Amino acid sequence: MNKPPRKKNPTFGIAVFIVVAVLVVIATLFYNAIHEKHEFESQNPQAPSISSEAAAAATAVKPASGEAQ
Repeated sequence: MNKPPRKKNPTFGIAVFIVVAVLVVIATLFYNAIHEKHEFESQNPQAPSISSEAAAAATAVKPASGEAQ
């Protein structure tokens, strides 16, 4: 009446190891990309873009709504 002990499936352990290894590689790629982006932005500060400067100039030139043109 005693059942023999179940044998462990080594394929499951290897599959888990592969999945964890792939996730670690993906996480490392994301970390390096974000780190490099921050480093690049700190070394090369971006000037305001032309479109934002044009929008700021356009809003400064418009008269107030109550004023006559």
